[in-house]
Amino acid sequence: MPELSYSEQVRRQGDLMHKMMRRLNVDSAFASSVDGGLAWYQARTKCLFCSSVPQCSEWLAASMPVESSRRFCPNAEFFQDCHSEILRIRGRVPTD
Repeated sequence: MPELSYSEQVRRQGDLMHKMMRRLNVDSAFASSVDGGLAWYQARTKCLFCSSVPQCSEWLAASMPVESSRRFCPNAEFFQDCHSEILRIRGRVPTD
């Protein structure tokens, strides 16, 4: 497989990140506001340089993935935390 240019890599990784967020029901507006936006930039950077592209693409292509994204995604915990907080704000999960 030919190596991607930096701009192609940024585009591909951004696309994968957005697909992952949609799959995990993470609101991008909420995620981008966490910690004043710093958590979002950290997640974007992790995604940009992620070495798990094959596993991520395969997981996203599966209609019902067998394994958790936590096995390969460096942002899985951030995405789960965002999703859980959104549900808490909407009153769908108990608060501490």
